[in-house]
Amino acid sequence: MSDSLFENVSDTAFWVAYYRGVETRRPDALFQDPLADLLAGEQGKKIARTVPGRFMTEWVVAIRTCMIDNFIQNAVGEGVDTVVNLGTGLDTRPYRMDLPASLLWVEADYPRMIEYKQSRLSGHVPRCRLERVGVDLADDTERRRLFADIDSRGSKLLVLTEGVIVYLPEEAVGALADDLKSLQHARYWIMEYLSPLAIKFRERSGITRKTRNAPFKFKPADWFGFFRQHGWVVKEIKYFSEEGKRLKRSPRMPLLLKVLLKVRTIFASRKGREAMGKAAGYALLEPVNDRANT
Repeated sequence: MSDSLFENVSDTAFWVAYYRGVETRRPDALFQDPLADLLAGEQGKKIARTVPGRFMTEWVVAIRTCMIDNFIQNAVGEGVDTVVNLGTGLDTRPYRMDLPASLLWVEADYPRMIEYKQSRLSGHVPRCRLERVGVDLADDTERRRLFADIDSRGSKLLVLTEGVIVYLPEEAVGALADDLKSLQHARYWIMEYLSPLAIKFRERSGITRKTRNAPFKFKPADWFGFFRQHGWVVKEIKYFSEEGKRLKRSPRMPLLLKVLLKVRTIFASRKGREAMGKAAGYALLEPVNDRANT
């Protein structure tokens, strides 16, 4: 039997949902996701027990969820009327966030994932207008047809790709960025950010062996330079380290590891400490001409 429970990238959704459930059960939970365990099921639990670094993953999922929630809340407050969640996985924001009933939320993912999610959540009511679309986003024709339809109905679009970009090759990421830039009503795009340092750390952690059927493919030397070439610039970025401090939440880890990391930080140069503090996060991007249009 393979030592990886990931058959493909879609299985990462069960893994992440499991940890959203873990956060929900904490007495000091940063958010509540009562549907997470229902969606994660036994698959999510099995994956979490197998993949190393569970305490760090628990922390990352909690902090990134808060960062994205905040981006969305602010964008909706600015008048965003449509959220497009690409590679939505088992996200439940339309059910758990305080969203206006008029907001249109579109979830797009592989048909099998959409069908699974629909069957599990059929008895639950979202807080906004929710549509689900089964689509292979790697198919240029299907993707562009979907985007054109959404663009024709919304006046201010926010695109969310949570934990999606890293699993795509550069060519596919570039094509996606170009397609989104071409939309008349696209205003914001939320995505992950990983520096070469963060990717190197992950590869050394042992996670890559357990997740080899869902490998990271997008590893540009200049992450935001890549998107700038495709017409997108950073409006705001939140780093895990800084957000963890703001939320008063640090990773739970063995004492020895904590000591080793502390020692490494003490002896690192100022530039090295800054690099570690800004190694990964989530960013809110906007089209390069957006400031002139608003």
